[in-house]
Amino acid sequence: MPLRLLDAYDLQLRAESELLHADRTGRHGPLWFAVFAGGYGFVTYADLAGADVALVTGYVDAAIAHFAAREDVTRIEWKTRSHDVAPGLHEVLIARDFVPEDPESIMIGEAALLAKNVTVPDSVEIRQVRSDAEIFAMERMQGEIFGDPAWKERAEATVASIAGGADTELWIALVNGRVVSAGRLEPVADTDFAGLRGGATVPEWRGRGIYRALTAQRARSALERGKKYLNSDSTEFSRPILERAGLVKVSTTTPYVRVTDGA
Repeated sequence: MPLRLLDAYDLQLRAESELLHADRTGRHGPLWFAVFAGGYGFVTYADLAGADVALVTGYVDAAIAHFAAREDVTRIEWKTRSHDVAPGLHEVLIARDFVPEDPESIMIGEAALLAKNVTVPDSVEIRQVRSDAEIFAMERMQGEIFGDPAWKERAEATVASIAGGADTELWIALVNGRVVSAGRLEPVADTDFAGLRGGATVPEWRGRGIYRALTAQRARSALERGKKYLNSDSTEFSRPILERAGLVKVSTTTPYVRVTDGA
């Protein structure tokens, strides 16, 4: 099963499909360039098939040159996957001042297997967001957990995206009006997938089934939308929970980040 799921991932979820809610800024060979809220430049691709070290080096230099012309870009992320064939990519990125962040597990599972009933404490309410204020509360909580200083810019972008009709669902868990856990469901158009994004729970409410319940609720919603699979790039906090829920690790992805002054 993992190989079949990985094939589906490579065919349906790479390159253009990764750029939901981004400003697409250009292409170079197999590369796709985009800018996300908060001045975050992003590089991705379906594969680098046939590239040697010299060509890989050229791709990296082209990405740096592309974003150097954007004064609004302060960080560039190059998204790598461990199952790709990309000779010398790690060494070239390091030589160009990219810093690898923690690897994340690429998790995929059938939505029908995750749509389970999960018991949570009576004080916990799980539902979709109902206001801009709840979006800001959700983004603040996630920003604090993930150490994201640009959480406010992301919240503003999320508010604008939802107001503009984005096909994204925002789910939260509330205790006495406080957001204690949250996550997104992002159906990917023209694919069998919906993405589980931004899952986080405050430390004092972990281990009580809340994140699993949020995952199950998003799975039910994905099924209602006709999606077969759920996918997530998971930290080591969420990977074991998603594995218990039924997702399978098919590969890993490591973001390499280069800080730029936008000049």
